Amino acid sequence: MTTANAPQDRYYAVWIILFILGLGTLLPWNFFMTATMYFTDRLIDPQINGVNNLTVSGTEDGPGRSVLASKFNNVMTLCAMVPLLIFTCLNSFIHQRIPQKLRISGSLSVILVVFLITAVLVKVEMEPLPFFVFTMIKIICINSFGAILQGSLFGLAGMLPASYTTPIMSGQGLAGAFAAFSMICALASGSELQDSAFGYFITACVVILVAIVSYFALPKMEFFQYYSESNGSRSNSDEENKMDLLKQEDQAEKRPVLSLTEEENKPAVSVFGIFKQIWVMALSVCFVFTITIGVFPAVTVDVKTTVADEKNGWHKYFIPVSCFLLFNMMDWAGRSLTAVCMWPGKDSIWLPVLVIARLVFVPLFMLCNVQPRVLLPVVFGHDAWYIIFMILFSFSNGYLASLCMCFGPKKVSQHEAETAGAIMAFFLSLGLALGAALSFAFRAMI
Repeated sequence: MTTANAPQDRYYAVWIILFILGLGTLLPWNFFMTATMYFTDRLIDPQINGVNNLTVSGTEDGPGRSVLASKFNNVMTLCAMVPLLIFTCLNSFIHQRIPQKLRISGSLSVILVVFLITAVLVKVEMEPLPFFVFTMIKIICINSFGAILQGSLFGLAGMLPASYTTPIMSGQGLAGAFAAFSMICALASGSELQDSAFGYFITACVVILVAIVSYFALPKMEFFQYYSESNGSRSNSDEENKMDLLKQEDQAEKRPVLSLTEEENKPAVSVFGIFKQIWVMALSVCFVFTITIGVFPAVTVDVKTTVADEKNGWHKYFIPVSCFLLFNMMDWAGRSLTAVCMWPGKDSIWLPVLVIARLVFVPLFMLCNVQPRVLLPVVFGHDAWYIIFMILFSFSNGYLASLCMCFGPKKVSQHEAETAGAIMAFFLSLGLALGAALSFAFRAMI
């Protein structure tokens, strides 16, 4: 198949739709994490220290905090990462048996229902234990279907030109930035936790609904039709038809039979065979997210400012701005840059070298003013060091991860691209899970 005759993506419609779908994959989960204060507030046992003592700390156990509230973050991470990894792995194998339309639209619909229920429950009183169990079930559902959605989207993007993985990555990056900005706005407004949480969940519902509508509009785009129909069929038949014309006089009977047979029986797709071709990209994206999640936010969130005291406004906004907002904005910038620059190339040794070089951020953040600390000294105490490290750390995460996800499906044949995209999504999720496990060790070393 040649791209000379390919139709243009008019008004960048396909690019925008993929961006919206990328936004829809992570925005719900980011809003769920942002609303942690709301969930822990609902888990406080009113019998502990009286009903009026309901203050919940974001990082430490307050006096009115129950066991359920104190364990919420750990259990939430476990309920998020395990289903994400399992279902991303399953999607690598089942995507050939379940239609893409059902996987994507079905996953979005389930996530929409879960968030509608969550929004309704904001106004419904529940006992702490049932609320805790029900919340964890919702987290499992969101991440299970979110894994299928993410894997399917990267598989879909694998059928398009390499640059069309960028809008998905960019949309996911913006999801985190949007959630972080919302958290800062909530702090500034001083609104009640329940009101903020209700707004979070309704906003997530609206975004998911827009993503569903956008996905159903995608097959109507001529640009998308061209590449989706070319996936394993048009490319083969076009080449065979040319050969038929050249050999029509000599092999008038044999060649048409071979052409029909090859067209009806598409080449078999081997998951392990594809992995052998993309293992460098797969392991690279896994390593990128292992390092990122290993220190963010487990280590980075405990860094304390040294240029402001508790009476200063900067003390209140230091972590929301310097950690969450800055990370997500620079991560988004890195992901988006691959739309105009894709260096180093997919076969360059510099890509895995740069990925491995990110290991340096682990000791750099450990030596910042992380509190409390027992073993290591503070070397980079000033806030400026932390901010510089965060900019480089987050930008490299977005740029290198996006490069790997773009290049992975392009290292295999056209009819194998969707499977390659699903495999890359699995290794992305594997990196998240490994990073979450290592984060406990990294924090303990400080």
